[in-house]
Amino acid sequence: MGTSQSSKGPGAGVPMVPPWADPPAGDAPADGGDAPDNPGDDADGANNAPPNAVPVAAPVPIAPSARFRGARRALGGFAKSGDNKDMRRGLSHYVKTGYGGAATATRRMGSTATTAGALHGALSSLALGQPAEPGSPLDPALLAGKTAQEITNAVVEAVRPVDGTQDAEASRSAICEAISDLLTAFPNADLLDLDPDQRSFVIEHYAALDVFQRFELDVGKAIHDKAASATSALSRLKEVRDYVKETVAASFRELRGAGQAIDAGKVSEVVRDALRETFQVFEDYVE
Repeated sequence: MGTSQSSKGPGAGVPMVPPWADPPAGDAPADGGDAPDNPGDDADGANNAPPNAVPVAAPVPIAPSARFRGARRALGGFAKSGDNKDMRRGLSHYVKTGYGGAATATRRMGSTATTAGALHGALSSLALGQPAEPGSPLDPALLAGKTAQEITNAVVEAVRPVDGTQDAEASRSAICEAISDLLTAFPNADLLDLDPDQRSFVIEHYAALDVFQRFELDVGKAIHDKAASATSALSRLKEVRDYVKETVAASFRELRGAGQAIDAGKVSEVVRDALRETFQVFEDYVE
């Protein structure tokens, strides 16, 4: 935490979803509901489009002025009082007016879902002992005997290399913290041989931490500015982070109960659904 102290967050007049964060058209429903109509769909839903037709992505909303005003006001109150109602009110405004609703917020975190898929793939490859591509930092021969931190650094470099965006920096930090959480919960875990449950643990924690990182960059400064001290600000931010993690974990539990587990081949899809559920919980908060 702490990156938000000097970050004023995104302003008005820019796309709410930058190009690098939006999943490709057709990768997932953009509105959180049914998939958008494809070219050639007729009235009864039959798809008469040619085989190579490309689905059309929904337009990206442009951010209005003062998009985070309500969120910052509520979070400022939370920073002063510690009232969890203010925190949840702030998260509701953050999603509802800051991003125009849960659907757009989910699109904004599209790179989180994509990176989660890559992260799961990397951890699975290590566990299966699969040979790495030439030049990959995940070469099993190079990682043998390395420390947990060295292996973590190699995973981060392979999954989310530096590209000059805040998203990449936030994701790199979230991956590191998620693996640290794993090693705290499972001290004897072998990062080169994680079992499926341990890999799912990392993915769920990564998703939650990446959401929190985005929140902190967008509006965390309001908490720093209004808290009584730097120590108090960090304590308040930890409360938000813990609540985000709890909500994301509940979303994953709900999806597992419905038969959507984190399995190879559909990790990004499940993570995207969990994020959508999480943002809907934030948006729907009513005192």
